[in-house]
Amino acid sequence: QEQLGESGGGLVQAGGSLRLSCVASGRTFIRFAIAWFRQAPGHAREFLASIDNTGRSTFYTESAKGRFTISRDTAKNTVYLQMNSMKPEDTAVYYCNADHQFPIAPDYLGGNYWGQGTQVTVSS
Repeated sequence: QEQLGESGGGLVQAGGSLRLSCVASGRTFIRFAIAWFRQAPGHAREFLASIDNTGRSTFYTESAKGRFTISRDTAKNTVYLQMNSMKPEDTAVYYCNADHQFPIAPDYLGGNYWGQGTQVTVSS
């Protein structure tokens, strides 16, 4: 069974950068597309970006386009989310998610496997 674990969250000033990591355990990680979501207090969970199982195709929602970059290191069973030019409205818990299909719909709700989340706080 796939298990996901996020890391790399923390406190950053507006305009700064963070790189989140999502490490997967399980021998079938190579078959899964991975997506990043976030959830701010009082808001629904929001889909940000996804990467297919090969790492060759990526998708970004409008919230992530231009500032966030998703990438994948298959040898390390890890997917990254590089976040630049961060804003206070990026403050949220960030989650990674695994799915058998590569999600490209902005209203995607996520597959069956979730990590526990990592807190990101952006100060103004």
